[in-house]
Amino acid sequence: MREIQLREAIREAMSEEMRRDEHVFLMGEEVAEYNGAYKVTQGMLDEFGPKRVIDTPIAELGFAGIGVGAAMNGLRPIVEFMTWNFAILAMDQIINHAAKMLAMSGGQVGSPIVFRGPNGSAGQLGATHSQAFEPFYASVPGLKVISISNPYDAKGLLKSAIRDDDPVVFLESEVMYGDTGEVPEEEYLIPIGKAKITREGEDVTIVSWNKMMKTAHEAADELAKDGIKAEVIDLRTIRPYDIETLIQSIKKTNRMVILEEAWPLAGISSELAYRLQRNAFDYLDAPIVRVNTADTSMHYAPNLVEAFLPSVKQVIDAAKSVMYVA
Repeated sequence: MREIQLREAIREAMSEEMRRDEHVFLMGEEVAEYNGAYKVTQGMLDEFGPKRVIDTPIAELGFAGIGVGAAMNGLRPIVEFMTWNFAILAMDQIINHAAKMLAMSGGQVGSPIVFRGPNGSAGQLGATHSQAFEPFYASVPGLKVISISNPYDAKGLLKSAIRDDDPVVFLESEVMYGDTGEVPEEEYLIPIGKAKITREGEDVTIVSWNKMMKTAHEAADELAKDGIKAEVIDLRTIRPYDIETLIQSIKKTNRMVILEEAWPLAGISSELAYRLQRNAFDYLDAPIVRVNTADTSMHYAPNLVEAFLPSVKQVIDAAKSVMYVA
């Protein structure tokens, strides 16, 4: 099977859906003439023209609102933010309009729109450009939230998101756009709301998503050297999340570590831990342990970046703690 970059997988998903459905169009910062800030949209202006690949001003609230209005009137916009940090300005449109429109209209007006772009930290970018937004958006009824970790999932889930009749928040990572992975040439879709077991194990379960999957797998590799077989699960969809796959894994391993690149208070890991300890308590041989970022803003200095982000060692220590081994 061929291997392509994450940026190429995302581009293929959008292009295939735009060829399939004339109602799909792309808008965002530098998506057209510049071929995308991370070259995700390279060549799309040439193929689809300026009416379907549209450069916007640096005005996230404004063009998000245009996208929501277009979705309410029968189109299927893909709105790209250069970073989800900038999209804080667009939250009014995403939360108060896209997410609520179907309910407020009594089911008469939907908003089939995808908001996508890079999420989370990307090195020395400072406090205002280093936030993970899964907890922000997953708390909002009416939104679906997807956070991808590899090219295969990116393409299959993005195609499903574009076809979905609900607004979808699609979270990527700018440090993964150059990552490569196997992606079939034939069309495929991945259902929204289904987690994926990426490594089979029997001693402890490690759950994560987005670029923290790399940390999870590195930790699993190190644990294997000590004879500990970790099962690794990529949650993929944050809302709705796949609780059943996690419960079945707990029934097998009886222990769980949840790894999240977000602050510890009110995070996705908090929600998962609550649901699992409520619904799978009898299968747990130890309390679920969460590994999060530091409970502070991320600073610029390299040593503080390292101190802020979850590490392989933290995941290893957490896994060994739930196994009661040194």
